[in-house]
Amino acid sequence: MNRRDFLYRTGAGLAWLTTPAFAMGADHRMKYLLQASEGFSNLIPDADVQTAVWQYNRQTPGPVIRIKQGETLQIPFSNNLAQPTSIHWHGLRIENRMDGVPGMTQSVIEPGTEFLYEFTPPDAGTFWYHTHNRSWEQMARGLHGVLIVDEKEPIVVDQDLVWVIDDWLIDRDGNIEESSLGNLHDWAHGGRMGNLLTVNGKSQPEYPVFKGERIRLRLINVANARIMNLRFTNDRPQVIAIDGQPINPMPLQNSALTLAPGQRMDLILDMSLNPGQRTNMEFYAGDEGMVAASLVYDPQKVVREEILDSNIRLSENPLSTELNLEKAKQVDLSIEGGAMGRLREAVFNGDKLPIRDLVKEKKIWALNGITGLPKEPLFSVNRGETAVIKMDNKNSWPHAMHIHGHHFRNSEAGNEFDAAWRDTILLNPGDQERIAFVADNPGKWLIHCHMIEHQAGGMVTWFEVV
Repeated sequence: MNRRDFLYRTGAGLAWLTTPAFAMGADHRMKYLLQASEGFSNLIPDADVQTAVWQYNRQTPGPVIRIKQGETLQIPFSNNLAQPTSIHWHGLRIENRMDGVPGMTQSVIEPGTEFLYEFTPPDAGTFWYHTHNRSWEQMARGLHGVLIVDEKEPIVVDQDLVWVIDDWLIDRDGNIEESSLGNLHDWAHGGRMGNLLTVNGKSQPEYPVFKGERIRLRLINVANARIMNLRFTNDRPQVIAIDGQPINPMPLQNSALTLAPGQRMDLILDMSLNPGQRTNMEFYAGDEGMVAASLVYDPQKVVREEILDSNIRLSENPLSTELNLEKAKQVDLSIEGGAMGRLREAVFNGDKLPIRDLVKEKKIWALNGITGLPKEPLFSVNRGETAVIKMDNKNSWPHAMHIHGHHFRNSEAGNEFDAAWRDTILLNPGDQERIAFVADNPGKWLIHCHMIEHQAGGMVTWFEVV
């Protein structure tokens, strides 16, 4: 295909996201008003085309909400959409009643009504928020944004950038392809894939930098289903955080990374090229690739001749990290279904149904033989107890398995647990992974695939910390 077709199908861009203004109440709580409504956004390169989308505060993506670690945040949220909705605060270890899951932690927020979210995030890091009602449609229309919790003692950088990576399924008139929303074929396969990539809701802008600058770059994959394979040219980034949790800084291997839906990665880039050069972030699929975003060096200005000689190790978050594996709650989680799968029957709403009846209900994925959110938890665990879940992907498709309210370490079968703490893990077909975490956050918490169409098609369950 030619470059124009490639731009149309996989175009990407970069834009600057600003931090919104806050109001400080008398009780020292940070307050930020958030509203969901219909709007328009210039997603495709043609400046004259405006795409009808759904937005938070009339922005695509929604505004960056930014607070300091330990501060309490109040968000009076109003729903001006024609559908009920809710907000899930992805990756935040907050009170269960603020988790934003309709039917489990709260009721849906009906059109024309409001709901007050209030929480104090214990962890610093890069997080995000998105709808958790009819997510397969509402996220595809644009309902997501970023929440950053700044460290009490931040590292020294010259710029702190957020790149929200998404894909949209757009028709040739520049509209969201609505006929594909809820398509069973997508639900049974890899999920609803877009034909237009954006970074911060824009296509292919360039961002100016200066030689000698140190950039903190926060990458977030908010796509419904697309796994983002990305690589950087010229400069060599270092990884400092995964899914909001710090790691020992390490070079990005081959300057490339993979982000499954829901995952985040924080990078440090030291701008070491000469004035007038550029660093590109490329999106690639197979052998084909293109520039997704560019950091363009000013042709003259130099901030410093040598890179900063300062610490880039982030402070640890107050996670419970002592895993008691000998006395851990052991749980098996078998992932079955989908196209070319071997699912013949599953329990739905308490009844065992053959696959032909499940298809009528659009339930074509199962966890341990159960499809859809069950009445009983997958397991219950005492607060402070370690839980180990063995996930077995017995089908032909990848899955980004996400756990609410906790972060975990993962291990391939037979190996030691990885040092990084995550909230979302990518399982490729046939993969077996163990995840372990300290269940220290009481309440009812979801486990689901963050390929959102897979969740809608039945790949969702829950556990309880008592």
